[in-house]
Amino acid sequence: MPRITTLSHMLDAGSNLTVDGALATELEARGCNLEDSLWSAKVLREQPQLIRQVHRDYFGAGAKVAITASYQATPQGFGQRGVGEVEALELVALSVRLADEARREYLAENPEAGPLLIAGSVGPYGAYLADGSEYRGDYSLSRSEFMEFHRPRIAALVEAGVDLLALETLPSVSETVALLALVEEFDVESWFSFTLRDGRHVSDGTPLADVARLCLTQPRVVAIGVNCVPLDLVSPALEALRKVTSTPLIAYPNSGESYDARTKTWAPGPAMRSADSKQPASIAEGVGIWQKLGARLIGGCCRTTPQDIAGIGPRM
Repeated sequence: MPRITTLSHMLDAGSNLTVDGALATELEARGCNLEDSLWSAKVLREQPQLIRQVHRDYFGAGAKVAITASYQATPQGFGQRGVGEVEALELVALSVRLADEARREYLAENPEAGPLLIAGSVGPYGAYLADGSEYRGDYSLSRSEFMEFHRPRIAALVEAGVDLLALETLPSVSETVALLALVEEFDVESWFSFTLRDGRHVSDGTPLADVARLCLTQPRVVAIGVNCVPLDLVSPALEALRKVTSTPLIAYPNSGESYDARTKTWAPGPAMRSADSKQPASIAEGVGIWQKLGARLIGGCCRTTPQDIAGIGPRM
């Protein structure tokens, strides 16, 4: 799958891009049981056609970037289910093909909608642990151990032809350092997006400005931002990032509900956020605010739907 258009070229040309929304939410709506440590990655084995359908629906809602179903798809995770490394990496590659099939199908019917990009999802080590630690960053591996964990999946995504990597839901500076080294090793465009302790710090307590400065040392990082965070943390995080970088920013927060990583349940988020111009009540409402703070790519994470994504495009 040749890379015809790159994210950097689109951004340099002045494009603002809508990113897709939650994959798991839509798979659950289609009857998938994701009470599983593999989360949406289990669907790659069981019902891959549903993943293609979800990508197709997000393109139909106006997404210009699809994120693959590889967030929790690792040889180590599949290995715990008796899946060998070769098959596991074939499933990672399948996540790219499914997104590409959806893209081709959509463009065949809507040729004016292109170009569309596929971002290979690389979730953190904490996602493999499946204990909510991607929201805490309280695990510790050496740089070489992190690289050993992430390298096979990244290699499979790059070989399968992703347009870029989405290094996402990152909670710690140590894992960021290792992933930056892998971006250099594979020479692939990437975005880095982080989870937050608060509006100024990533989940392990490192100042967001510090991890942004680290990302600036790698020219293949073409966007920096946050994902899988509450709506009210997006504006302060973007403000903190804009102070240290002119790199395009990315934001794809959760729906507005609050997630308890301990119980793995969702509850309604705080009410009346819209009373403050920097605290939008929805992603669509936040688009104008976040664009003024430097966001060039905006989408949704957990609990968002194609309807949420459809609300972004007209405001971009």
